[in-house]
Amino acid sequence: MVRKGILSYLATEPEIEIVGEADSGKKAVALVKETLPDVVLMDLLMESGTGIDATREILSFCPECKVIIITSFYDDEQVFPAIEAGAFSYMLKTATAAEIISAIEKAAKGEPVIEPKVANRMMNRLRSQDRKPHSELTERELDVLKCIGEGMTNQQISEELYIGVKTVKTHVSNILGKLGISDRTQAAVYANRNGLVKNP
Repeated sequence: MVRKGILSYLATEPEIEIVGEADSGKKAVALVKETLPDVVLMDLLMESGTGIDATREILSFCPECKVIIITSFYDDEQVFPAIEAGAFSYMLKTATAAEIISAIEKAAKGEPVIEPKVANRMMNRLRSQDRKPHSELTERELDVLKCIGEGMTNQQISEELYIGVKTVKTHVSNILGKLGISDRTQAAVYANRNGLVKNP
């Protein structure tokens, strides 16, 4: 029903030519090989293979095709594999006919359209990837790490930060655990490589 509805919308647009439709991933791949369209509208859940698999295969022999995902799903398990497979745009089935037509026209011009909910997930993923391990450290642990980077001993750190040596040792242990490293030499290297030290 969704496919037929979209077809009826698109048929009213004089600048859009419909070259075929398919009800499975396997048929979609075969049809694209035959027609080589500029834009492909792709669902994610179909018979005979997923939309993600079909997208990946289509782009392997028709890299200039712009695949627009139109689906009900916007969870991480669907969004990121689809984008990684090469999907050009990502829309939900709640999109209006005008929005779908606009996405097709933009795809033909090389302009992607990403559903806001999906864009938000993508931004969150990028932010989490950009976060450095030391962002998990407390302010005091970060101070201790900087001191380690400058080559200070526990006693020197204690005097520098006005805290006990035992407390310094606790902070060092926490730092090693959070950074996933095994000794203070590696901690010193990490601090220097990440620009945390004023006097390397």
